[in-house]
This record gives sequence, C-alpha cells and structure tokens, in this order.
Amino acid sequence: RMHRVFTRLFFKTKEYEKAEYHSLSAYNACKVLWREDDSYKNQENFFKICEEFAFILIKQNRIKEARAYRMQAAYLRLLFYRQRRYCCHNCGKRFAEKNTFVPKYYQLTRRLINKILDKTEDVRSFTSISKELNISVSTVIRIFDSITYLSPDKLPEAVAIDEFKGNTGKEKYQVILTNPMTGEVLDILEDRKQGHLIKYLKQYDINNRSEVQFFVSDMWKPYHELAQSFFKNATYLVDKYHYVRQIIWAFERTRKRIQKRYGKEYRLMFKNSKRILTKRQSKLKPEQKERVDALLYVNDELRKAYYLKESFYAILDCQERHTAKEMMNDWLYMAQNSKLAEYYQCSNTLINWQKEILNTFEYPYSNGITEGCNNKIKVLKRNAYGYRNFRRFRNRILHIFSDRKRRNTEKLKEAA
Repeated sequence: RMHRVFTRLFFKTKEYEKAEYHSLSAYNACKVLWREDDSYKNQENFFKICEEFAFILIKQNRIKEARAYRMQAAYLRLLFYRQRRYCCHNCGKRFAEKNTFVPKYYQLTRRLINKILDKTEDVRSFTSISKELNISVSTVIRIFDSITYLSPDKLPEAVAIDEFKGNTGKEKYQVILTNPMTGEVLDILEDRKQGHLIKYLKQYDINNRSEVQFFVSDMWKPYHELAQSFFKNATYLVDKYHYVRQIIWAFERTRKRIQKRYGKEYRLMFKNSKRILTKRQSKLKPEQKERVDALLYVNDELRKAYYLKESFYAILDCQERHTAKEMMNDWLYMAQNSKLAEYYQCSNTLINWQKEILNTFEYPYSNGITEGCNNKIKVLKRNAYGYRNFRRFRNRILHIFSDRKRRNTEKLKEAA
C-alpha cells in the first residue's frame, strides 16, 4: 500500500528522489496523498491511522474532493501531492487536511525555508542564495524579512562600542554594540549621532546601567561623554589598537617631514622602508636591522623619533598597572621635551586619555572582537553591493552573528 502511495509523488529532478522518499514519513504520506484503495471509506481504519499522530477529524465527515497541490522543496524543482478536502455532514463546512511540511498559505516546504535562513547566516548576497536554491531573489528576501531581532532586554556586564561605515539609509556611519566578554553582538544602531545614542541608552533603566562594570571604546570624545553620563560605575577602557596608532602616526608624520628635505633617491629609500621602520626592532631580521641602522644614521630627528617609538613599545610589555604608569610618565616627559612637534601633539593626546589607557593594563578587555565584526560586516556589504534598507541590514548582521549567542547559551546550560 505504501508503495502505491509513493508512486503518486512526481519529481522534476532525480538526484534527491531517494532522499525525499525517506524524509516523508508514512504518516505524512497517508495524510496528504491520494490513496488508490478505498480504505479511507472505512472510518475505523482511518482513525486507527490518525489517532497515533493526534490528527482528529469529525467522525461524520466524508471526503469531498482531492486537489492537486504544488510546492517547492529544497534543491527540487517541483513536488506535487494531492490534498484531500473534507465536508461536514452537519454544517456543510469544507476544510483541507493538515500537513507538517508546508506552512499555511505557503508553497515552500519548511525544509526549504529553514535552508534559506541557514544560508543567510553566511556573508553572501541574496542573489547568490537564490541562484543556489533555484528560487527568486524576492522570495529569499521575503522569507528573510519574516524574522526580526529585537534589542536586548538588559545590558550585560561589559559593553563595547564602535562605528563602521555602512552607508545605509540616510546615514553614513552605523554603530555596533558588543559584549567583549562573550563576543556577542548586542545591537546595531542607525547612526552615531550623540542624540540618537542618548535616546537608545535611555530605554534601559538606571539600575541596569549601574550594573555595567566595563565600557570599551576608541578615543572619540562623544563615547567618553556617554560613559560619564550613563555608566558612572563602569571602568572605562580605551582600545589598545587606537592609542598605539597615535604613536605610529606621530612617527610617520616625522618621517614624511624629514624625507622631503632630501633628493629623490633618499625620499624613495625612506618611503620604501616604511614597513621596517614602524615594525618593532625585536621582530626585525638581521638584514632588516642593518638597513634600519643605515637610515637612522642619516638624520638625528628620525633617530630620536625611532627611539621614542621603541620606548613606547616597551611599555606595552608591562604586566602591572603601576609599572606601566611609571614608564608612561617617563615617556611623556621625553616626548614633551623632544622638540618634535609630532610627538608633542601625540603626548598631549595620551595625557588626556592616560587613565583610560592605564586601565587596559589591569583588565583584559578590548575592541578586538568588535573590530573583527566590523571587518565581517564590510565583507557582507561588499558582496551585496551595499544595503539601502537599514532594518534589513541590521537583521542580516544580527542573524549572521546569532550563532555566537547560541554557542554561549549552550555553554551556560552545560555549566549549569
């Protein structure tokens, strides 16, 4: 009997035919496929089949008709089945039998819908997904738009903030919030204007904001003002990459200013040696050290700038806060009296952010995870040639990084 049932399935492709036979259970086949025998007329026999799966029908119902129904399954062109409709003897109402593999008002199987949502977790465009699954782009977008990610109910113990260039909607920059402890992406904000950030943070009560222990950001002043206003109990940390970059920029400005004094041959020599001059001396190869020594021999100011750069790199190796503070104070004194305008300006910046910089030697949190998320977002935007709809862009980002939240939830359950 089941063999005759399965012979009523029609496939346009044959490679998944065998797999589809196994995926359709006998229960689904008995429910949604037209049977050649007349056993459906036997109500007792029919209820024996359906009671096991809690599919309850009115006992007085009779089969009125069977309609051919077409649906689309994953990696299949078309899948046909005949859906039976019932008519009630008492009220005359007609209704179709239910099935477990096609949602109501859909012509796509649940498996195909889940496949679409799984594919959108990768940094791929909707067009590439539609071509792989052989469906239209609008169908992929419509299925994806059916999911929505809400803002978190409460802020975690640590919050990291950064902006990225999304060019979505009417704004050039969007803001990303992450948890540096777990690596989860908390939310994506439409713009980085201070008024919008204040409005967003006000939705969390003061008790929740007072529970935030760490706040991580770059050296942008509006973030510092937000931390002072909304996270008064939090320890403010500046991302390591951003304050080290200030030293590299100061050295590069000094090198460019000095190399302009010399002829073309020397200018090219300084320019082509940019990478080895900014690299830590301890990581240079013997032949690279000889080349650096020859360049530093040419100019005293360049030699002084190189010494200041290497002295700051030594501070980064400190394991304790008080040791780093002593070495940084000595470095700031040397930079202030070096008679190098570039390092004088850099030292003033570090003085303004000294407390936040020293906190990084005491706590291990940084914006490294956030910068990695930004890089992945840029890949997504490049593959899709940009997003105009911010809501869709936000949902796509949160959907891509939703697996991190699932892994952390599973770890917590295992620990419990």
